[in-house]
Amino acid sequence: MLWLELDGAVNIRDVGGIPTTDGTTTARNRLLRADNLQDLSAADLGLLVDTIGLDTVVDLRTAHEIDSEGPGPLRAYSRVRHVHHSLLPDGGDDALLARADGDSDSDSGDVAGFDRVVAHYLGYVAHRPDSIVGALRTITDAPGAALVHCAAGKDRTGVVTAFTLEIAGVDREAIAADYAATAHRIEAIIGRLRRSETYREDVDRKTIDEHRPRAESMERFLREVDARHGGVRPYLHTHGFGRDEAERLRAKLRD
Repeated sequence: MLWLELDGAVNIRDVGGIPTTDGTTTARNRLLRADNLQDLSAADLGLLVDTIGLDTVVDLRTAHEIDSEGPGPLRAYSRVRHVHHSLLPDGGDDALLARADGDSDSDSGDVAGFDRVVAHYLGYVAHRPDSIVGALRTITDAPGAALVHCAAGKDRTGVVTAFTLEIAGVDREAIAADYAATAHRIEAIIGRLRRSETYREDVDRKTIDEHRPRAESMERFLREVDARHGGVRPYLHTHGFGRDEAERLRAKLRD
């Protein structure tokens, strides 16, 4: 995993260098995935903008989260475009990060026996196709490097990144491994969120182990997308992300 060791983010990495099914790899400096960006230092900003060439940020948080946290340091860069595509309803405190409970947001068919995280992710797919497509379209259209993030860089970011890697032709096992890599930083992620009034109460409803992502959850989620929607590509095509756009995204993400 191509981790970026920053002062102000603990779960940020480049999704380049991941093997594809046809023997190539995803390209570096095209797509980054991250947790909350509120605490980036001047050195962090220099690395992201001046060295890596970041010019587009895809923010998956709710409007409530954005308002509560306030503008992050990257907002000072006029050349960095910020686009908002929330995967959760803007319902205030009850729509925050830690509501990965598979309840109202997962109204997507029979979820009996499911990993509750899988049910929650299916809720994104069922209720926010506009945001998923919008996020992928923004990544596709970014002239330089794009960065997708939420609060922890785990659930919402994990789903959008998984769909992007699927379009790029990455093997499912490698997609799940990228998703699960966040587990290596989960203590630091939760520690950061506990220091924020926006997230503290929600993250403390679960143990660290309950927050920890597992590869099998992503694998099961993608199998359910296959079963319910015919796969990631057909799902995206149904919701307006055409074949030409998919091929452009695939080309962008590959060496």
